[in-house]
Amino acid sequence: MLQVFERLDHTHDEISDSITLDHDTRKKSRIKGVTDKGADIGIFVERGHPLLVGEILKTECGLLIEVKGQAEAVSTALGTDWLTFSKVCYHLGNRHTTLQVGELWVRFKPDHVLEELAENYGLTIDKAPAVFAPENGAYGKRSGHSHGHSHSHAHSEHSHEH
Repeated sequence: MLQVFERLDHTHDEISDSITLDHDTRKKSRIKGVTDKGADIGIFVERGHPLLVGEILKTECGLLIEVKGQAEAVSTALGTDWLTFSKVCYHLGNRHTTLQVGELWVRFKPDHVLEELAENYGLTIDKAPAVFAPENGAYGKRSGHSHGHSHSHAHSEHSHEH
C-alpha cells in the first residue's frame, strides 16, 4: 500500500497517479482509498486542513499523486448582477453553511431552504453534479506549518475547479 504523509505546494516532477475524492472525503485527515490507476493508498495528513483539488501528495516511496475532485450532488445558485449576488452570499454566509464562491455563482450542498433563499432573490438553481471545493475560511488559510510528522512540508493555496 502506498502511504502519504507529505503535501507539496508545487512540483516540477512527473505526476505518477491521481486520486479522485469527494468533498467529505477530502476533509478527513486519515483516508484509505484507491488511486485512479488502481493502487491501494493510505493518506495521513494534519487534522483541520482538508486536501485541496489540484494539490500534490508525495508517497513515502517518492511517487507524486494529484488530488482531483469528484463530481457530487450540489446546488449552484447563478446570479446576474453583483449587488443581488452579494446579498445572497451574505445571507448564506450568515447561516454558517459551507460555500464555494465563483463569479456570480455560489455552490453548496443540496438544501431546499438555501435554494429557496437564493431563488427569492432571483438567482437560478442548477442541480447538475459538480466538484465541490468550498472556501476554507479566513481563519483556516494555510501557510507553512508542520504536520506532526518527521517530513518537511511547504504549502500554498491552489485555485479551485468548478
